[in-house]
Amino acid sequence: MLSAELEILIRTALEEDIGSGDITTSCTVSPGAQGEGRIVAKEPLVLAGIDVARQVFWAVNRELQVHIPLKDGSRANEGDTLLEVTGDLAAILAAERTALNFLQRLSGIATLTNAFVDKVKGTRARILDTRKTTPGYRLLEKAAVRLGGGYNHRFGLYDGVLIKDNHIVAAGSIRKALQAALDSSSHTFRVEVEVETLEQLDEAIAAGAHVVMLDNMDLHTMAAAVRRTKGKIPLEASGGITLENVGEIAATGVDLISVGALTHSARAVDMSMEIQPA
Repeated sequence: MLSAELEILIRTALEEDIGSGDITTSCTVSPGAQGEGRIVAKEPLVLAGIDVARQVFWAVNRELQVHIPLKDGSRANEGDTLLEVTGDLAAILAAERTALNFLQRLSGIATLTNAFVDKVKGTRARILDTRKTTPGYRLLEKAAVRLGGGYNHRFGLYDGVLIKDNHIVAAGSIRKALQAALDSSSHTFRVEVEVETLEQLDEAIAAGAHVVMLDNMDLHTMAAAVRRTKGKIPLEASGGITLENVGEIAATGVDLISVGALTHSARAVDMSMEIQPA
């Protein structure tokens, strides 16, 4: 994320949390008191967002000293220190929750993505994210997917053509929708279309699709689609993908598996900050 965009996002998050001031800290912490804080992992995780967390502390007080023992993408175990910060104790306490919110959310996405990636090892399939992201957080969440070993699908409506069921209905048929997209879009764009049956797959291939998304197909039909295309066109599985079934889906031979749950259902991983006054 560009530094200006990230700064706006962090400022918005801090304003949301601190508002007119941290009244609890002002009641309990002496002005000028110094201290240190450690963010500690409470479970195994894949780290993502550590640089964002550091920027949160600096946004509250640029004089805070922040040390990061582990880089984004690192595996951390329960008890590992993820970040250390020293300086003005009131500033540390004011930044604590916002820093943790970013770090827990993004590390949760990276950790879940890594679990999906582990399930498809030994197959040709790549795990992809989707556009089902938290508004305003897309670039950060997609970066977390990459840190977990996954790949990014298109970032928005502006950087790829993906013809879905409603586009097909509006155009009148898969063939008409594909023809319109191929005629209108730049030669640099790959045109992907969603299908639900083998007959629609044949129609999509005949109409010139560059990629085909197999939407909510059962394993038998998905495997038949792979056999029918013989590797001539990338196939993407989508819909109802879980940790329990992703291995079987990958075993059908599909090239790509898009998983909305990576971003819309990732659990925030458990971590906390331990404070020690100087």
